[in-house]
Amino acid sequence: MNVGSEYDLMKIHASTLFGSDADGRLRYVREPGDPHAPPRFFMGRTPQGNVWHFRHDLPDELIRDLERLCRSEPVAVDFLRPPRITTQIRAALQTHAPIIREERGPAYRIPAGVSALKDVVMITKDNGHLLYDGFPWLLLRIQDDIDVGPLVAVVVQGTAVSTCFCARLSPSAAEAGVSTLEGMRGKGYATAAVAAWTAATEERGLLPLYSTSWENPASLRVAHKLGMARYGEDWSIE
Repeated sequence: MNVGSEYDLMKIHASTLFGSDADGRLRYVREPGDPHAPPRFFMGRTPQGNVWHFRHDLPDELIRDLERLCRSEPVAVDFLRPPRITTQIRAALQTHAPIIREERGPAYRIPAGVSALKDVVMITKDNGHLLYDGFPWLLLRIQDDIDVGPLVAVVVQGTAVSTCFCARLSPSAAEAGVSTLEGMRGKGYATAAVAAWTAATEERGLLPLYSTSWENPASLRVAHKLGMARYGEDWSIE
């Protein structure tokens, strides 16, 4: 799928994470089966420019202040360094309500043609029992006919030990959601699951995307092993 620049990818990323109204204000998180409230503030930084959105219920005056600050943020060169406007954005949001959570991390496009080095199973209702022991919450979504997009699992001794599914899903793209049982981490299972999910997602005509936190070394390793191309960083504040 030809999506253009890193800036274009970030716009797709934002529209896959969130549902917005006609004014670009965030209305909900695109989590299959759980379209909950979005963060109050989102910025996606790329080498070609920044993308930002605000939650729909923020006061107009606050949105004007946030907009002014966002326009002043320079194009990023080093994504590990926080945005220059970090302190001002936090202060502005705190005049509205206390900050509950703040997250920053890289956003990647998964390359086409990655292959799983371990056996991975596509999960459907027919074999959903494989999720029963380790991932009952995913099993419930399947049983409730919630579309989580392609759902794959690495299976060991008759039970799923690592899964990859669509944590966020839009008509054009999907964000990988990865979960591995604690005792099964560090064995390459998550990498295999993401690779298989990528192929299945592309077959469905969706652009496979992957984002994580700078503080999640295991997830960062998966991105490195699969040769993912980082197109920017997302930053959100609730």
